[in-house]
Amino acid sequence: MPVFDSYMVVDWSANGTPKTGRDSIWIAHLRPGQPVVLDNPPTRAAAMARIAATLSEEADQGRRALAGFDFAFGYPQGLARAMGPAADWRDIWAFLHDHLTDGPDNANNRFDLAARLNALFPGDGPFWGNGLARDIPGLPRRKPQGWGAHLPANRRLADSLAPGAQEVWKLSGAGSVGGQSLTGQAALEGLRRRMPVTVWPFESVDASRAPVLAEVFPSLIPLDATLHPVRDAAQVTGLVQALAAWDGAGRLAALLDMSRRLPESVRRFEAMILGVDALAS
Repeated sequence: MPVFDSYMVVDWSANGTPKTGRDSIWIAHLRPGQPVVLDNPPTRAAAMARIAATLSEEADQGRRALAGFDFAFGYPQGLARAMGPAADWRDIWAFLHDHLTDGPDNANNRFDLAARLNALFPGDGPFWGNGLARDIPGLPRRKPQGWGAHLPANRRLADSLAPGAQEVWKLSGAGSVGGQSLTGQAALEGLRRRMPVTVWPFESVDASRAPVLAEVFPSLIPLDATLHPVRDAAQVTGLVQALAAWDGAGRLAALLDMSRRLPESVRRFEAMILGVDALAS
């Protein structure tokens, strides 16, 4: 039997102004037997309102939903260790939610927040790629050195297993995912405070009907450009259909169950991309 009754995939964005179309937020929602519903909200605030409403409706109707988000859910453990010896992903999400300013017009302070996190480290911190015209003390424009020494690891296990995945510390430039991850984790922490959810693989997927949130990477599956003229929309459409197919075939249950066998560093700090079999090797 499938684990879920509906599926959602969100292509996230760290844009500083409202935007639709290419390189913006796209949400695909699928209930088996029905067409994929696409939404393209112009801001993160509008997107989270739509996501929360959809997940709440699914829960109210007794339908269990899987929501996949295209940004990193965690960091190499050195970031949490810099916060305190017992800190883990929860502390990072809480810090980001409580200190990120993200207005209804998408204006946000993600670069300054990254500099604040860098200040937890002696010398250079791990975040880099100041994309603003003004200089920000503590946030270099170029990649620092010292990974795995005085800095955390440069890449997560998930990043090494997913072809094309980039490091979580890079905030600007081609393919950068750092800004999406900072704003996305802050947004999901807000969702956690509003409603019961399970965050995989940090939390075990049990028999409750709470929505499950997971990190996804649409590039894991081949792009079908016929699904939509906008690449991002085609990607979320294809992946939401793939998740439903995986669930029907039993593959999704096996991937979710994998969490208890992942290394502690993944289960407490890094997270894993759903769809990557980290135990295959």
